[in-house]
Amino acid sequence: MYFWYKFFTYLFYPFAPFYLYFRKLRKKEDFIRYKEKLSKINIPRDNGFLIWFHIASVGEAMSILSLIESCLEEKKIDKILLTSITLSSGKILEKKFSQNTKVIHQFLPLDIPVLTKKFLEHWKPNLSIFIDSEIWPNLILQINEKKIPLLLINGRITKKTFNRWKLIINFAKKIFGKFDLCLASNKESENFLKILGAKNIKNHGNLKFAQAKKNLSNKLDVSLLNKIKNRKIWCAASTHPTEEVLCAKSHLKIKKNFNNVLTIIIPRHIDRAAKIDTELSNLHLKVAFYSKLDQLDESTDILIIDSYGESLKFYNISKYVFLGKSLSKTLIMNSGQNPIEPARLGCKIFHGPNVTNFIEIYEYLKTLGVTKKVNNSDELSLSLVEEFKEDKAKNDEISAKIQNYGQNIFNNVIIELKKYI
Repeated sequence: MYFWYKFFTYLFYPFAPFYLYFRKLRKKEDFIRYKEKLSKINIPRDNGFLIWFHIASVGEAMSILSLIESCLEEKKIDKILLTSITLSSGKILEKKFSQNTKVIHQFLPLDIPVLTKKFLEHWKPNLSIFIDSEIWPNLILQINEKKIPLLLINGRITKKTFNRWKLIINFAKKIFGKFDLCLASNKESENFLKILGAKNIKNHGNLKFAQAKKNLSNKLDVSLLNKIKNRKIWCAASTHPTEEVLCAKSHLKIKKNFNNVLTIIIPRHIDRAAKIDTELSNLHLKVAFYSKLDQLDESTDILIIDSYGESLKFYNISKYVFLGKSLSKTLIMNSGQNPIEPARLGCKIFHGPNVTNFIEIYEYLKTLGVTKKVNNSDELSLSLVEEFKEDKAKNDEISAKIQNYGQNIFNNVIIELKKYI
């Protein structure tokens, strides 16, 4: 199987520039830096110990901020290379670490042997770490050939992903067997990793429970806070198509009880912001954009957050959060968004019935009483009206419990990581 995978990736090589250029035109790649995916690297590799983290997307990027911050304080580490694939994750990482000379961000090259070989020969990482579920066969086998230690941290294998790998089980064992250490994020992933051929597997829990250091960038501007200080606020975060309209309908129902309600929508993909605006305007709702705060006034119904990396700011000021990808009928087999961040900040979380990607986390949070399942717009609006009437303060005790739980996971992961530094 690997022969054919490698063969077809070689065949694709001549078309790779055109593929990326086409994606650039569709605004799915960085207009200038997309060439990094062809291993066109213009940053030198300095001397010293270089640790490399590969993160796929926004969720994974946010999950390891605490880990990166710890590595920044480790004197044995001279440079930290962060690679990612998605445009949004690249923007978040670049924004977060742009002022730190110890950190370099690059987009990971396509999994074509010529490109991955060039990437590894340039950066020569002393330790390579893949986060979550990013598996690139050519790259992994080349890392192994160069005898670079390879770790999988916060490894997550969904049932859907597992079933795909199971169809090519011998190929899977060839790939997963190359990891020196696999830290599973949950029991299900631990079991799947064993079947897929991973060897040194440990399960300390989900690293997403660990908290990055607080910083001022997670605070909203005072002028915005003054504009919304008299509003009843709730967030609809990581929303997908159809969910924004559903939340807007909930807003209309809530408004019958609280005419000062402000719904903050944080779409998973901000390139949909204009379309969302059109859909909500058709419901006769007044919409404002975060990028144009002069539009925001007391009559605004919906504030759309049209830039990445802003969620924490709004979780800080909101007691109630609806998490998307849970009521979309087209995403049932790949559903749910990570509820840890709003839970850690003391928010009450509402979600639909479809949370297949985060079942264990939701089950844990349910025992703390911080989550509630809703099946439709009516149930969401009724629940929020009830919460607004009670107007309880955020539960600091539960927040502390979640943070302590996350700190224990983080400490155990750091102990494992230091064995390879």
